[in-house]
Amino acid sequence: MLRSLTGFLFGLVLAFAVGLAATGEVRAQQSSWVQIEAQRTLTGAQEAARSYAAAGVADVNGFLLGTGWYGIALGPYSQPEAQAVRRTLRARGLIPSDSYVVDGSQFRQRYWPAGVTGTAGAETGQAGEDAPEAMSEAEPEPIQVPDETVSQARAAERQLSRDEKRELQTMLQWAGVYGGAIDGLFGRGTRGAMAAWQEANNHEVTGVMTTGQRAELRTAYNAILDGMDLQLVRDDAAGIEMLIPTGVVSFEAYDPPFARYSASGELDAQALLISQPGDETRMFGLYEIMQTLEIVPPDGPRERNSRGFTIEGIGDEVHSFTSVSLENGAIKGFTLVWPAGDEERRARILSEMRPSFTRLDGVLDPAIAPPDADQAIDLVSGLQVRRPLRDRSGFYINADGDVLTTTEAVEGCGSVTLDKDHEAEVVHRDDALGLAVLRPQDQLAPPFVAEFHLGIPRIQTQVAVAGFPYGGVLATPALTFGTLADIRGLNGEEEIKRLSITTQEGDAGGPVLDNGGAVLGMLLPRRSENGQVLPPEVSFSVDAEQIIGSLGGAGVPVRTTDLTASMTPAALTQLAADVAVLVSCWDD
Repeated sequence: MLRSLTGFLFGLVLAFAVGLAATGEVRAQQSSWVQIEAQRTLTGAQEAARSYAAAGVADVNGFLLGTGWYGIALGPYSQPEAQAVRRTLRARGLIPSDSYVVDGSQFRQRYWPAGVTGTAGAETGQAGEDAPEAMSEAEPEPIQVPDETVSQARAAERQLSRDEKRELQTMLQWAGVYGGAIDGLFGRGTRGAMAAWQEANNHEVTGVMTTGQRAELRTAYNAILDGMDLQLVRDDAAGIEMLIPTGVVSFEAYDPPFARYSASGELDAQALLISQPGDETRMFGLYEIMQTLEIVPPDGPRERNSRGFTIEGIGDEVHSFTSVSLENGAIKGFTLVWPAGDEERRARILSEMRPSFTRLDGVLDPAIAPPDADQAIDLVSGLQVRRPLRDRSGFYINADGDVLTTTEAVEGCGSVTLDKDHEAEVVHRDDALGLAVLRPQDQLAPPFVAEFHLGIPRIQTQVAVAGFPYGGVLATPALTFGTLADIRGLNGEEEIKRLSITTQEGDAGGPVLDNGGAVLGMLLPRRSENGQVLPPEVSFSVDAEQIIGSLGGAGVPVRTTDLTASMTPAALTQLAADVAVLVSCWDD
């Protein structure tokens, strides 16, 4: 009897152990979560969780984090499931792009879904018919018992160095409770910030932070760097040592003057180490080149002096920061490129990288990366150059620097530039004639101003179009020669002339010149007639007298001539180079 009872109890214990192990195995397999957000207040976190659930995101959970924040996560899943869910929801724009997979070890008390309690290690599920009645707010937590008395905290505080005190002020500033100077002096502002942090994090409010409270703040401050793996990287080829977030970027290639560190995962981040020999002139050239790159959006503050420059590019897709300095004939610096919208983490990483930048001996050897088949006109040292939506032609029409072009050149543009360097705005537009006048925002002194020809030109005389047939690929305008086929359009239109000339898309907006360099009209974009595509040698221009009338009505001054002259092709080419302007349309 005793033996059978013992056997029964052994079997029961064994079954319980097997069941417990199986449960643990299931939980271990489903220990991954997709953390999508963190809020500093419970109310804000509940509202955010409710919004995600209302948008159709499944498995929304909310947990108090060990750092005192309120996290929002999806799960639990297995590791592969969590990665798949993250990719899918990010692609659909339902969760932030900086969401990441965690093991849930930092999750504490659950606050969402309302009415469901427990921690990340407990069984989860959405509230159903049998769920307890939803709570509008979680129960307030009791005030935490301090690890030191106020006098002990003051004594520990006195042991802090000035730099450690500055660091504490920086962390309080990051926490949103301090707005004073980072000077390492604990005055009324710093004490008030400490008290505000203590109140927000459920500590006794004394205005003197204990050793444990400072450690808690530091943990929260550094939590945003989880997964970034900031490492001190020494690049002897570039002669630079600095902290780099190796968890999200890795070395890709040397493309002088850059050592490029590209994204190693799904976070679209980049880091560049910049290193080249040179003087102030070459550094200023680099300053201009950097602003042509796609990774440097045109909006954002810029600062340049004889010792260096900084460029901050703020765009819809990326937010970049570049810092370069000139010392002892060496131009060195770095660029951090980060996805837009992840500002808190970007700023935090940048605050670590900037003070860590250290110059070493040597600069990047231009021969370290020999030319290969990947070279392209729209690449600079392996980086894509910002490209306009379209490039067209235009020409100077008065001494103020006003430029005449076609309306197609400025259609739907966020901004317009002249010769890539000068911002301009539309001051007159005539859609009936298809012309627009651009005025540069900064003062320009045109090398030559067009003169419009008065009178009727002779049919079959030679004409030339000055323009940029290949957009910005060629730095100077080109002349394309042809003949005046008719002084009217195909349907007898008096306001246009028909040309026998083979032009390119980029030529549109350029001046149509006679043999003496006078302007007979402006080249229009190629078009179809009644649904039929015209032969490549058929083009049209707006008549000069029509242009003069339109601009005169808008108060735009122009020059005219009734003289008939002749000049050599070389002289005409030089005139074209002085009067024609590259007009670029940008989407920003």
